[in-house]
Amino acid sequence: MTTSAARRATIDRQTKETRITASLDLDGTGAYDVATGVGFLDHMLEQLARHSLIDIELRAEGDLHIDFHHTVEDCGIVLGQALAKALGDKRGITRYASVHLPMDEAMTRVAIDVSGRPYLVWDVTFTRPKLGEMDTELFREWFQAFAQNAGITLHVANLYGENNHHIAETCYKGLARALREAIAIDPRQEQRVPSTKGTLSV
Repeated sequence: MTTSAARRATIDRQTKETRITASLDLDGTGAYDVATGVGFLDHMLEQLARHSLIDIELRAEGDLHIDFHHTVEDCGIVLGQALAKALGDKRGITRYASVHLPMDEAMTRVAIDVSGRPYLVWDVTFTRPKLGEMDTELFREWFQAFAQNAGITLHVANLYGENNHHIAETCYKGLARALREAIAIDPRQEQRVPSTKGTLSV
């Protein structure tokens, strides 16, 4: 069983499309060492680490000569699996959190239940097809893969904004800040799983 004293995990995933290794320390300082081959995704994952205070190391090699889809989605899968593994039985976590994350003219609301029941509600619209070289439709794919494999209920809604970079960044920073709160150990229930069922399993 993973305990709050050592909430770390490493996941290796190899397919014919991608080869990815990711390591997380949930009680870190927000340090990151990320290289996916997709520049804008690297930037977003660095924001995720920095603002969640989760240390993230990730190396990905993918079939970028085709497009970025497999690499982006599989990075979400691996990071989600690493989060679920590092949380263990989720004993003592706060479980729920939400945040309104502003960035200049943009505002995004992110709400999380670390429930063991994966579900994504995605209410985010982009007006440009790409940011850098990354297709904006792939942001939803990353969040879907992450939520599904982490076993979390995740609601992401961009309330308003004009700059597509700002909108994307508020989604990742909002996820980071909500995660930071939801996975924190609640000292009032440190030895209990936060559910009347007594279990929160993926």
